[in-house]
Formats: sequence, C-alpha cells, structure tokens
Amino acid sequence: MNGTPHPTRKGARRMTDVPADVLADLNAGRAETRTLVEMYAVDMAGLLDRIVPGLGPALNAEGGADGRSKGGTGITRRMAAAGRLLLDARGPAIIATLATHPSDTVRGWGAYALGAWDEPDLAERLARIRPFADDPHFGVREWAWLALRAWIAADIDQTIAHLTPWTAEASPKLRRFAVESTRPRGVWCKHIAALKADPARGLPLLEPLRADPDPYVQDSVANWLNDAARGAPDWVRELCARWRGDEASPATDRICRRALRSLKGA
Repeated sequence: MNGTPHPTRKGARRMTDVPADVLADLNAGRAETRTLVEMYAVDMAGLLDRIVPGLGPALNAEGGADGRSKGGTGITRRMAAAGRLLLDARGPAIIATLATHPSDTVRGWGAYALGAWDEPDLAERLARIRPFADDPHFGVREWAWLALRAWIAADIDQTIAHLTPWTAEASPKLRRFAVESTRPRGVWCKHIAALKADPARGLPLLEPLRADPDPYVQDSVANWLNDAARGAPDWVRELCARWRGDEASPATDRICRRALRSLKGA
C-alpha cells in the first residue's frame, strides 16, 4: 500500500476543521481518513470517477444525490452503491485491486463489491473478506462486516461454524470480526432475529474469547452480550456469572462489566 500523506496529522472532529489540502488528498484517493467526520467529508462521486470515469453520476443517482455522506445509513447506502457499480463495471477481478488502494474509502468499496457479488458461497465469501477484516484502517474493518451482514444473517449457524476458527487467529482484528459481524442487533444494520431469540447459538464464538487479552476484542464481546441482554437479560447475567466463576481474570471482568452495563442491579 502506498504511503499516506500527512502521516502525523490529527483527524478532524468537525467538517469545517478538515484542511483544504487534506480534503483534496482524500477526494483524490491519495490519503486515508482519520475520523468518522472525515469519512463523511469525502466526495464519493468525485473519487469514484477517478477509479472508473463516468460512475460518479451513477452513484448520485443510485446512492443519493448528495456528493458527501452526512451520516448513518446515508454513508452505508452510498458505500454499498459504489461497490455494486464497480462490480458491474469491472467484474469481480476489481475486488483484489480495490483491496490494496491507498484510500480507505476505496478499500471499503472493495468489501461492498464482494458483498454485491452473487457467485461465492458463504465459505468463499468469508475467506475473501479477510484482507478487509484485517485492514489497518478502522473504517475498512467496519465496512467489511457491514458488507457481508446480509449473507451472515441469512445463514447464521453456518456463519458461526465458519467463523469459530477465527477466534483462534493471531490477529485481534480477525478475532473481533468473528464477533462484531454476528452481533444480534449491531449498528447501522438489520438485526439477526435468530440470535435475538436464542443468543446461546453464538456461544461457539463467545466462549473462546471470554478472556481475550485485547481490548478491541473485549469490547466487541461485551457489545454482543449487551445486545443480547435487551431480550435475554437473565441469560447474559447467568453467562457472566459462570465466566467469572470459572476463570477470574481482569479481561473477563472487563467484558462482563461492559456486557451488563444496561441492566439494573447487575
């Protein structure tokens, strides 16, 4: 991957704080975003035109007319639309090309192009998402699981079976993907009804990570359980009590405290 301009800069917290030269580099695909605000600031239509000339207007027609995404479902809709357009224009071979682009936005389009591709079965789809799930940029890692969320939800038991070995991966990013992608409620995505009704189906992913040493993974496990606690509070309480009794560790305690944060008397 090419070096990123402005390597030591801090990310902008408001749209008006994005320096003009930084915004120019983001829109040209020469730099990575540093914050969610900067992700919203990117002119996706203009950037898409640099990848495949002529696709920018199509993105505005399909993903919303605003050249910049202002938040929430707006940005996910435009990311998904860009991925579909790139897949349609250049075919699945473009996915590998997008995966190594200097721009995190463009790499995110690669994940969505994979999500839009109908041919792979679930096992191949999960294997191909690995570079995106293990990407150094926080945004690409989120796009990775969001791009496959519909496929994951459609066959949750097979997904869990395929992702269970990921809980033993050396990379915490991959371990985290296994959990984050299957959260019962999640963020900016449809819920997984089967896991809301029976969260115990997720235990093959949760149990191996109950004392994970990495806070990035701990937070995801805790958030998964916090999701489950909305519909199955007693199940989450009992699971955390068992975990704390079986294996007292600072990591497990942190996961359980965060998992129970929305429950009174926990």
